[in-house]
Amino acid sequence: MPTTEVILTDNVPGLGAEADVVKVRRGYARNYLLPRGKAYEVTPAALRQLDTLKKKRAEREAHELDEAEELSRKIGKARLTFTLATGESGKAFGSITAQDIVTRMKNELGLQIDRHKIVMERPIKDTGEHQVAIKLHHDVTAQFTFDVKSAEESRARGAAEAGAEQPEKKHRSFFRRKKETK
Repeated sequence: MPTTEVILTDNVPGLGAEADVVKVRRGYARNYLLPRGKAYEVTPAALRQLDTLKKKRAEREAHELDEAEELSRKIGKARLTFTLATGESGKAFGSITAQDIVTRMKNELGLQIDRHKIVMERPIKDTGEHQVAIKLHHDVTAQFTFDVKSAEESRARGAAEAGAEQPEKKHRSFFRRKKETK
């Protein structure tokens, strides 16, 4: 198959980063990279502009690294507590996933993180203190520590604090049966 050289203007997964000169098949360049503006052909004029593209790439990468380090410091200081529904025997009915962590961080801490950057082997199903790694940049990894508590513990603690002061409310059904009249 015939190949051609192109200069990438964007990061293309599996191919290269911005300002890289790569060899690709002509059809891939002609049908995908060039029409979408992800690359342009290698010409003498384009090679002269390559230095400016490399400077832009270096500035962008330095900026991304600074942002990742700042976000890593914020994540290192943050502490969250998750409540997990458990049965009487202590067995968890649910689990805490990467999406749960991302949602709570966004709502409570105001941090925007992609869920795919959170490194978890499996969802968390037990109580206690847990730590997960968040890969923010290829050079920066943050450690996020959080607590998982049982819903039964918090209910028991709340009942102990309230004591016998409040009588139990009777449960009223949302749907009421109509009384039949004959």
